[in-house]
Amino acid sequence: MSTFHKSLIAAALSALVAASGAQAAALDQFKSFVASTKSARGEFTQQQVRRADSKAKPAAPSSGTFEFARPGKFVWTYQKPYEQVLQADGDKLYVYDKDLNQVTVRKLGDALGSSPAAILFGSNELEKNFTLAEGGTRDGLEWLKATPKAKDPAFESVQIGLRNGVPEAMELRDAFGQTSVLKFSRFEKNPKLADTHFKFVTPQGADVITN
Repeated sequence: MSTFHKSLIAAALSALVAASGAQAAALDQFKSFVASTKSARGEFTQQQVRRADSKAKPAAPSSGTFEFARPGKFVWTYQKPYEQVLQADGDKLYVYDKDLNQVTVRKLGDALGSSPAAILFGSNELEKNFTLAEGGTRDGLEWLKATPKAKDPAFESVQIGLRNGVPEAMELRDAFGQTSVLKFSRFEKNPKLADTHFKFVTPQGADVITN
């Protein structure tokens, strides 16, 4: 899985959207959550689900923390099994691989676009880029499905599982039929996060690649 694809998943983490109450009101709840949530932080675990016909070994489970402030500011940190940071300051996206001591930089707009990350980090104009639909009830969660209107080679759809107004899971299906499952915990809504908190500082001696 490419670093860019992982950044979309990471960022998609953040399709952290909540909807409480009756399933019929899920879309209204979703829109209300997005409009009212200016920042958030919490923890995540990520697991790739292997296709039934695939012989490839799935990637090892990963875990870490996330923080975001809309629009376009976030820190997504993988702590296990290896350390990697995806950080955006509202203008650029920085991907830092600690083992390689390498930083990749790209314009944030190019990295977001109609990606899952735009659901959380982008503007509130969700229906401009996504088709939103009820996803039913499964595993004790209410699910909302977001499908990009533009043809995107990276992924097909995102589903967000919610309980009691809090996002607990997200499933990202890519263009190859693989699904990555993220589970969220310790979700905190609207903590105070200063803009300076999202300013990326290049680690000493790191190689910087600009795309």
